Amino acid sequence: QVQLVESGGGLVPPGGSLRLSCAASGSILRINTMGWYRQAPGKQRDLVASISSGGTTNYADSVKGRFTISRDNAENTVYLQMNSLKPEDTAVYYCKAVGTYYSGSSYSRIYWGQGTQVTVSS
Repeated sequence: QVQLVESGGGLVPPGGSLRLSCAASGSILRINTMGWYRQAPGKQRDLVASISSGGTTNYADSVKGRFTISRDNAENTVYLQMNSLKPEDTAVYYCKAVGTYYSGSSYSRIYWGQGTQVTVSS
């Protein structure tokens, strides 16, 4: 069994900063891509940022220059540093891991975290 546990969400005023963390644990052979997605009420879940095991990053246009994704491969952990937050960044943020895992034999699949609420408001 594999679990993704997110932390770091909360309430922050416009212009503030937050740092999200997501730690993967369990029978992990290799995690290729880790990423952050967000979903606001009534909207679809969209990519915020992703990072490969080699460190290649990809960002949504709306967060470029404000958010930074990073990861610790040894700890199977991904981070999202969010600066200059705006009210439109308010959403539930989900961590995603794409990799190969083990349960009697190896298998590949996508795992999601449970989500952490980020609210940007004065």
